[in-house]
Amino acid sequence: MGPLAGIRIVELAGIGPGPMCAMLLADLGAEVILVERTGESGLGVPLKRKFAVTSRGRKSIALDLKKPEAIEALLRLIAKSDGLIEGFRPGVMERLGLGPDVCMARNPKLVYGRMTGFGQQGPLAHAAGHDINYISLTGALHAMGRKGDRPVPPLNLVGDFGGGALYLAFGMMAAMLRAQKTGEGDVVDAAMVDGAASLMAMFFGLSAAGRWTDNRGENILDTGAPWYDVYETKDGKYFAIGAIETKFFAVLAERIGLGEEDRKRQYDVTYWPILKARITDIMRTKTRDEWSAILEGSDACATPVLSIAEAPNHPHMAARRTFETRAGVVQPASAPRFARAGAPAVSPPPETGAQTKDLLALAGYSDAEVASMLASGVAV
Repeated sequence: MGPLAGIRIVELAGIGPGPMCAMLLADLGAEVILVERTGESGLGVPLKRKFAVTSRGRKSIALDLKKPEAIEALLRLIAKSDGLIEGFRPGVMERLGLGPDVCMARNPKLVYGRMTGFGQQGPLAHAAGHDINYISLTGALHAMGRKGDRPVPPLNLVGDFGGGALYLAFGMMAAMLRAQKTGEGDVVDAAMVDGAASLMAMFFGLSAAGRWTDNRGENILDTGAPWYDVYETKDGKYFAIGAIETKFFAVLAERIGLGEEDRKRQYDVTYWPILKARITDIMRTKTRDEWSAILEGSDACATPVLSIAEAPNHPHMAARRTFETRAGVVQPASAPRFARAGAPAVSPPPETGAQTKDLLALAGYSDAEVASMLASGVAV
């Protein structure tokens, strides 16, 4: 099941965008082999396994990569795989004896996916960093926030997951498609700074056209426009309004009771402070649920702001089964969906080394050899 059924990926355990990328591939049917360290979890977070949602759908093998026998076992698995995901700083895999040249000598069709913050080359290539650092260098962080206030980090969605995991998954799929046609693998250099910059393409275009200013909170998508903002309701909760187009704003205006002058001056920047104050006062007259009854389902482009606890229970989310419960943990379901390929029944995150014996057998080791590797600590 799933459009990636028959694809095998080796993932070296890490945190953040690497596991997220592997989850996306596993969710669509790829067989993902998670290679973890012996003696400790490779996830890098103090979570019980069932809560490590981005590590679902894996098979786990635990290897001591300080030992040559473990490196050989991993190379044997790589030889039988379509892709590899690693998220170490530049040079680490080469020092382990697992660089692209070594791996692709064993498997010329291998797609070698490299996930880093700053990329494989450049002045910052070896520097430590996190999502907030990557998006700060691309113009993305500077653009996010309210007028007169500091930039607001958008969780780690733009750098780690948007600019990192999604671009690595996209790059690997493109390279694997090419490998199927040509028989030649490739190395995918997925830097979060590159991906985050790519996500900003539209805004660079708007800036060049004079349609976007570097002053936060003064543009149509950064809370500058009164019809694209979040408003507090009577019960202290919030409602999101995104009525950009004139026809949608007209529906909003009618349903919340804006006047004719307000409708006519939607795009009059000098009028925005007045209009924002008017909408602010109106939205405080009713609770979030009362506004939902009035606005949801219309073309007003207005929706309640839901918490993580609330989102799965929204009628639309429930009808589409956007969230599901696995091993007692509520989490997002696989996305996107396919009419013909279907979706696999993705398993919960595995315990460290849960499939070590089976995966060593896949690598070509005999039962006696597997027993010896376990006894010596090469594998766990």
